[in-house]
Amino acid sequence: MTTEGKEAPEQGVPGEVSQDRFIAGQDLTRWKTPVGRTLARGAEGVTKLLGPYAALIITLVVGLAVALSLAWVFGEVYESVTEADGVAGLDHPVLDAAKSVRSPAVDAAVTAYTNIGGTVGMPIIAVGIMIFLATKRRSWTPVILMLAAGLGSLVITILGKPIFGRTRPDLADAIPPYEHSASFPSGHSLNSIVIAGIVAYLIILRLKTVRARVITVTLAAVFAITMGLSRVYLGHHWLTDVLAAWAIGIAWLAVVITAHRLYLTVRARHHASATTAPGER
Repeated sequence: MTTEGKEAPEQGVPGEVSQDRFIAGQDLTRWKTPVGRTLARGAEGVTKLLGPYAALIITLVVGLAVALSLAWVFGEVYESVTEADGVAGLDHPVLDAAKSVRSPAVDAAVTAYTNIGGTVGMPIIAVGIMIFLATKRRSWTPVILMLAAGLGSLVITILGKPIFGRTRPDLADAIPPYEHSASFPSGHSLNSIVIAGIVAYLIILRLKTVRARVITVTLAAVFAITMGLSRVYLGHHWLTDVLAAWAIGIAWLAVVITAHRLYLTVRARHHASATTAPGER
């Protein structure tokens, strides 16, 4: 807050409208396709009835249902490919290659690293970043987006594992501590790409240079890729479990970003209408 009790230009809703709207000169509130324009009109209608965050939340809920459906379809296709020994033909050779380069020191380092993306490490990191961004921007948007992204990926993981029930690699090929839940999809891989992706997106919204944006995306991608590959190295997942998790995670991340774009669209149009002089309307 400023000394006059007003939000600084970079904080709250004014900050979202003025700074989160453009990435590399691209207006996120401009929808170039008929489907996008229809979604934007629908979001405006919902906002008029239920408020600005309602459209964001409803889009996320509907999007999660769509993402779960896509995950189910993807899983069915995945099972067919596995039975035909298509992409799954990579699983055993990749695991054998990982086993050939193992050593006690590397095993310990990779185990420590993979714990960062586990059920304890990842939530702690995500909550810390979420609180920092929400406090700095004085906005609930980072909270809603990060909670939605994280909880959505968790729901997809929890529902996906018992549905497909794929067996993990043999314990003889794995490095302890062992895991006994179903193998498909890889929860570490799914959660890491979603959390890293949404954090990168939120940070990029406020970055001014191409170099800074490239570095941010690169760091997020490296984190997600290495986290997924660590699961294969440790023998906790097959490579195809990781590939599937990445694909599903990218799809869910796209839904979350689309929801945020709709929220920005509604906010920007409302702000423009409120600041237009009566004689100019």
